[in-house]
Amino acid sequence: MKKIISTLLSFLMVLSCVSVGFAADNEPDLKFAVASDLHYNVPEEELTASGEIDDEIYWYANRRAAMENESGFIIDEFLNQCAENDDVDFVLIPGDIADNGKSIIQEHLDVAAKFKAFEEKTGKQIYVTVGNHDAGLNCETTYEKFKEIYHDFGYDQALTTVEENCSYTANLGDKYRLISLDSCDYDKSTEDGMTAEKLDWVRQQAQQAKKDGRYPILMMHHNLLDHLPLQRLLSHDFIVRFHYTTATLFADWGIKLVFTGHEHCSDATSYTSPAGNVIYDFATTSLTMYPLQYRTFEITEKEIKYEAQTVDTLDTEALSATVKGYSQEQLDLMESGLNDYAKGFLKAGVQWRLTRSLKMEQIGIAEGEIFYDLVNTAVGGLRKILEQPLYGEGGIQELAKEYNLDIPDSEYETGWQVATELVAAHYEGSEDFHFESTEITIFLRLVALLLKDDLATVTDEVFLEAANSILADLGTDSIITDLTKLGTQIFGGVTPMEYFLLAAVSPLVHAFIVDDDGVDDNNGTIEGYGTITVESNVQNVMDSIYSFFNSIAKMLSTVLSVLFKMIF
Repeated sequence: MKKIISTLLSFLMVLSCVSVGFAADNEPDLKFAVASDLHYNVPEEELTASGEIDDEIYWYANRRAAMENESGFIIDEFLNQCAENDDVDFVLIPGDIADNGKSIIQEHLDVAAKFKAFEEKTGKQIYVTVGNHDAGLNCETTYEKFKEIYHDFGYDQALTTVEENCSYTANLGDKYRLISLDSCDYDKSTEDGMTAEKLDWVRQQAQQAKKDGRYPILMMHHNLLDHLPLQRLLSHDFIVRFHYTTATLFADWGIKLVFTGHEHCSDATSYTSPAGNVIYDFATTSLTMYPLQYRTFEITEKEIKYEAQTVDTLDTEALSATVKGYSQEQLDLMESGLNDYAKGFLKAGVQWRLTRSLKMEQIGIAEGEIFYDLVNTAVGGLRKILEQPLYGEGGIQELAKEYNLDIPDSEYETGWQVATELVAAHYEGSEDFHFESTEITIFLRLVALLLKDDLATVTDEVFLEAANSILADLGTDSIITDLTKLGTQIFGGVTPMEYFLLAAVSPLVHAFIVDDDGVDDNNGTIEGYGTITVESNVQNVMDSIYSFFNSIAKMLSTVLSVLFKMIF
């Protein structure tokens, strides 16, 4: 009996050792969080309006749609979540720590104090990099001052530093090395400051990491890859110059993961170099604006898992004690769902910013200039289509019917609500609108209505003003508008030229609303650093070629669906 018990105990001991070894092999090499663009502001003593926003809740929203007065409390909650999360061993911050950091040092001091308290409480390290809002050559916060204030958050762990800027390297765990790259320009507001010297420094650090038996991970503020359709053209200050060349170099130097911010969107995308090396750019949205998101990562040599996390609460009692002027309704809405509150704040801010830009003084054409009447009429028509109620008597739906266009019924009240909903989806990432969705159908038909009604109005009011004044005496208010409405009743809602214009922009619309690049923005698993082989690289090249032709096919399919499918 004793032999049986002894044998059984020995077997259990061996089994437990095997189980421990198996668990150890599957333990992540790294577990961390990434939060970008904190844009901390010293809170006001009392809420003040940033613009003329007619909304009883979001009247204090600003043009950037950033929750400035709430920012410090959102950062506090983020740090609390990281402190309590056993799957977060350290935190990465890819820049724009302070909103007015170049000129208001106190913002940096406040955030540094929060970071220091977090590190002392948890023993978890924070690593920062500089953003375009944080420091500058001839600013109150110099690069030297930035490194001094944030000395405990990466620089104290640094293996190498660069005297001329804020770049440094530091080890992460036993297998990885962080390359924190200062991608900012010395004195320009938002443009990247990538130089041949900075690229060569990255090459040296990546090669040294390889010599030391470590995998390089890069963090910088500016995007490496496109996170918008044609970002290099439409939003060129937010992505590094020669981005495909730079991505090729980084990938072939052994860098697989790049963490960026700046664009304020939650978006992940990849690029395959001609040699078959794949690099991923994880752009993280601003922590203090909708959707109040950050990501957590678990990395092994085999795979990299990531998941979006949301800050959906803050200390409203502390907020209202610090900043006077919040109504009880505002505080209750924050309590019931901070993320929903942030979305309303975002939409109000975006609408105000775009409405403000649709004013002649903002466009920069003064009254009396040759194009003033033309542009003023066109802009006025656009504002009408966006601001006027979609439904009901005198609504956009009625106007559209005069041009044989059908605006489908929906829960949206104005065109602005549709437009800002699409913008919010871009910030949130993992966009899941389809081309036949209610939102996109309304959007495209508003574009068609703009092409018809606005251009007809411009023709009537500007080019045929004299003729219209004569015809008005005969009981006819306009020429082109009436002819356009008559033509649509006879020939249909959209002319071939208008179909062509809609088809031309449809791939951009599709790329903005549907994220089908194969890399989920918020939650997913990708291959780890240890999976790179000659065979995998050959397969990556083949997959990249297939993906390229597949994207071309999708673009052509989208264009043809607009051209030949009678969606109106």
